[in-house]
Amino acid sequence: MDPRAAELGTAVSRLRRELAALPAEFPDRTIAEDELAALAAMLTHGPPEPARLHRSLLLIAGAIGSVSALSRALGQVRAAVELFGGTPRV
Repeated sequence: MDPRAAELGTAVSRLRRELAALPAEFPDRTIAEDELAALAAMLTHGPPEPARLHRSLLLIAGAIGSVSALSRALGQVRAAVELFGGTPRV
């Protein structure tokens, strides 16, 4: 397995666990959970597309918002996504 994919998989798993353990409900929790599941699925089908990874990251970050309890795990996902290529230019 590509070491970048392994690192991303580990980061996604950690964020999924921390999100599941978080007792607080917030409006976009389902969006974050769905997008994390999509990221995990992408890793099982070969190398993911960097643009798709960045899109997922933006959706997750927007959905989680300012939930400080998840900031470290979200940062790890961001760092792992960036291993596949820097932020796309718009």
